[in-house]
Amino acid sequence: MRAAGTDRASGTGGANRWSADGWNMTRVLVLGENTFPFHAIDEKRDAFAAALEGYDLTITTDRDALTGEYDVLVDYLTDSTLTDAQLDALLGHVESGGGYVGVHCASDLTSTAADDPDELLDPRDEPFPELRDLIGGHFLTHPENGEFGVDIVESHPITEGVDDFRVFDEPYQVETDDDLQVLATMDHPDLDDYPVVWTNDEAGRVAYVSLGHTDEALGDESFVALLRNAVDWADEN
Repeated sequence: MRAAGTDRASGTGGANRWSADGWNMTRVLVLGENTFPFHAIDEKRDAFAAALEGYDLTITTDRDALTGEYDVLVDYLTDSTLTDAQLDALLGHVESGGGYVGVHCASDLTSTAADDPDELLDPRDEPFPELRDLIGGHFLTHPENGEFGVDIVESHPITEGVDDFRVFDEPYQVETDDDLQVLATMDHPDLDDYPVVWTNDEAGRVAYVSLGHTDEALGDESFVALLRNAVDWADEN
């Protein structure tokens, strides 16, 4: 039985992988939540389904799906609170060669659901340490949504076929480790050249894309190309 909040979709045109049973479509798990209206996965479901058409795709709010079988996790969680079993499954997935692609709010590792019903969220003093090590960076703050440029600064399978572009989105200011491979940076009139796309090869097949807050960004052809490229790269093991 399918868990509540779960959609499955498949089609043609996605990545294939070889298994003992022959060629199979890459199994992609998109994990999100509806705790925060500004990142509600139910509002983004159609956009993710369109962007990842052709993969064996599951979009869910069920964090226990992390203990299941998938090839690439696309993380769209804002509150990254996980049980020990869920966290162990996620880290074990990556350690065993599985792929991880964080999108936008996945790097917000200090926001959790508020216990007080009059509050929207509770801030943590420090980011979740295991996930901070996995992603290699974390969200700090952001100005209001606006249009800004994304500059491709490194040739890589994730940036293949993607030129510099402009997008209307929520510009994330992030803190990052020094040993990441930064693939794209922000060209924003009021901000430094914050990383927008990177990989954390030290952790495994780990990639992160800070875009993906607005409908315009999720539907942007350059964002879609980056996301699909990242999923394909993360699945190469």
